[in-house]
Amino acid sequence: MAVEVRLPAARKRGSEVLLPETNRHLVAPGDTITTDTGFMRGHGTYMEDEKLLASVAGTVERVNKLICVRALKTRYNGEVGDIVVGRITEVQQRRWKVETNSRLDSVLLLSSVNLPGGELRRRSVEDELAMRDYLQEGDLISAEVQAVFSDGALSLHTRSLKYGKLGQGVLVQVSPSLVKRRKTHFHNLPCGASIILGNNGFIWIFPTPEQREEEAGGFIMNLEPVSLPDREVISRLRNCLLALSTHKMMLYDTSILYCYEASLPHQIKDLLKSEVMEEIVMETRQRLVEQEG
Repeated sequence: MAVEVRLPAARKRGSEVLLPETNRHLVAPGDTITTDTGFMRGHGTYMEDEKLLASVAGTVERVNKLICVRALKTRYNGEVGDIVVGRITEVQQRRWKVETNSRLDSVLLLSSVNLPGGELRRRSVEDELAMRDYLQEGDLISAEVQAVFSDGALSLHTRSLKYGKLGQGVLVQVSPSLVKRRKTHFHNLPCGASIILGNNGFIWIFPTPEQREEEAGGFIMNLEPVSLPDREVISRLRNCLLALSTHKMMLYDTSILYCYEASLPHQIKDLLKSEVMEEIVMETRQRLVEQEG
């Protein structure tokens, strides 16, 4: 059996070479942000001895007189309209509890889902008894944030045919701060796979469906075997996402596609090696810089 022995090596900071310098003010907990008493205290800050100090590690953001610190590593803070990927954790009375990488479990009400067949009617006792036929514990879903409760919990809905239960694919978990906010988070990539970039840091990669069942209401899963070329494309995309997230690059359709194209000369399993990761991420970063001009 062949054994590969690898020695530790110092990592180069390629971002300092390629990306232009940005005036981002990084702070650690306890650092003094300002001694000016004219500023208002925002999230991630506290006052002590007439000085404004940071309570979390992150970047300082200023809006007029308001100063807050946005944490670099944090749980997902949902906003209305966000696209999320979540996992059903519990079936309750007329609602499902969903794990969405936030501080509290999100809620998906029975009245917030499409009924099978797309029927538009009031939910009855029969619908409540058949909730596990729609979604059960362990199922993955894509949904949209409908409302944010006062305690920070999210209310979700799947009242569109593009949302609903997810079938065969691969789930990748990254930091929510790395997912770039765009107009659409559903992408059919030209490499033969589709991707859902959840704002909560859950990313779903799946083979591009040939046709969608419009009458399914988002509950019918395609359980046919996935071909070997599709599985290889999905595996390569998954390793590309891990490489981009390891090097703290923003994730959106262009960066993922550039990274996928840069990874084609390498075998899929080699993409998890640190030097290969660094090579393809450097090439991706260079193409993005050239595109932005």
